[in-house]
Amino acid sequence: MLLSVLQANASVLDVDANLRTIDDAARRASRAGAGLLLTPELFPVGYAPLRLHAELDPETLPGIRERLANIARTHGIGLVYSLPAAAEHTYDDDAEPASGGGRWHISATLLDASGKEILSYNKVHLFGAEEHKAFVGAQAPPAVVDFNGLRTSMLICYDVEFPEAVRAAATRGAELLLVPTALSAGFDNVPQVLIRARALESQLNVAYANHCGHEDVYNFLGGSVVAGPDGSLLAAAGDGASLLFAEVGTDSVNAARAEVPYLQERRPELYAEWDR
Repeated sequence: MLLSVLQANASVLDVDANLRTIDDAARRASRAGAGLLLTPELFPVGYAPLRLHAELDPETLPGIRERLANIARTHGIGLVYSLPAAAEHTYDDDAEPASGGGRWHISATLLDASGKEILSYNKVHLFGAEEHKAFVGAQAPPAVVDFNGLRTSMLICYDVEFPEAVRAAATRGAELLLVPTALSAGFDNVPQVLIRARALESQLNVAYANHCGHEDVYNFLGGSVVAGPDGSLLAAAGDGASLLFAEVGTDSVNAARAEVPYLQERRPELYAEWDR
């Protein structure tokens, strides 16, 4: 499958502008033959946790989701987007109620080419004081679905920096891991080193879509990447707006896992004993 990854600069709380950016990327990706467009963390509303917490009306979220589904349908392409989502249960966290009175997760949603939701995920590992104030961390593990012939899963941003989270997707059968992110400048080793290491150690394709430019108080790195299951770099962006393309499939996953059987030769019972 040809995968596309959007790297762009969002306008905080300017949903119309952000959806135009996604729509244009979906149009170009579809024309290039891509089966999926991956977009960055919270891109439709912009990444600004405290402003979203204070100003975003939760009543607008269903309409935004429907507009994103229409983009997928119009261009006949799968789409991953990230938005705040109501938290049904809260855990030990410092988050205060948001503008609508409830508490929110950071979510990611995978749509198929008809606009149907086929997978959702809520961010488990929140990064920094602002995320902890604006959102609550989830607890559910990453699920896996069949998408265009690939067993596919999702994490969000900081989640992928924990090997346990990626391994949880891999042991559930994931061959492709999709990661919307909002990574600030100064953390170059995350896309350049860590993403490739995660792909190698869990032997799956990893696509990582970041913001670029300045939003609210944040300067973003850019540097979006797609890494193969042998740790190879399949596509990489610089620090500006970009639409990446990479071929991902099962053959490379099967070859990597046959050559070095990391997943088969794990000893989780022993590791649990070490933890005790």
